[in-house]
Amino acid sequence: MSVNEIAPDTYRISTYVPEINLQFNQFLVTDDEPLLYHTGMRGLFPRVLEEVSRVIDPSRLRWVSFSHFESDECGALNDWLAVAPRAEPVCSVVGALVSVNDFSLRPARALADGEALETGRRRFRFLQTPHVPHCWEAGLMFEETEGTLLCSDLFTHGGDVAPLTESDVVGPFREGLVADLRGPLAGAYPYTPQTEETLRRLAALRPKTLALMHGSAYVGDGGRALLDLAAAMREVLAA
Repeated sequence: MSVNEIAPDTYRISTYVPEINLQFNQFLVTDDEPLLYHTGMRGLFPRVLEEVSRVIDPSRLRWVSFSHFESDECGALNDWLAVAPRAEPVCSVVGALVSVNDFSLRPARALADGEALETGRRRFRFLQTPHVPHCWEAGLMFEETEGTLLCSDLFTHGGDVAPLTESDVVGPFREGLVADLRGPLAGAYPYTPQTEETLRRLAALRPKTLALMHGSAYVGDGGRALLDLAAAMREVLAA
């Protein structure tokens, strides 16, 4: 497990699971109202809590956000809410209605498409992205101040990789996508009539950093990477 600052005041907390050759990353953004993006699975909570404690007092957490309802996205949500008495979940309106408010110890702050969440110096723009990367309720957060896109499972690639990369993150994702078409994870990334439009909308934000749930965070032309991702998904999945 490691903690690395991948953008100003944005910390990547990473756990490598060798059995599946994959990293699970959470992102802590320190501010007047600190935000944690991805909770990790419940089994990882004690270790992730320890690493968060190296950066801030976990009881200061104000917001706990994630893309969609899945164990690595929000499995430890209630553990974090118990540690941080002022913390609230942040998710899409659909996510709150269909899953989160039933599961969570406290009701979610449900954000509409385009709505902003200000945490002090930082401003997070919520973007509704149904089925991108997957699930009806999916949404992503763009930190406008530093240009960091918290992009969940987009660009997933395996290995115990470096915290940051300026290299290609689309190629490894495409290779995994092709491999999954022949395996038990086929269908993990749906392709709908809205997929390309959604990725182009994200590209228009021109992010400087792409914060990946699984793999190295990418620093560079995030808009170009998202357009290349759209082309790769169209090529592999739309046929």
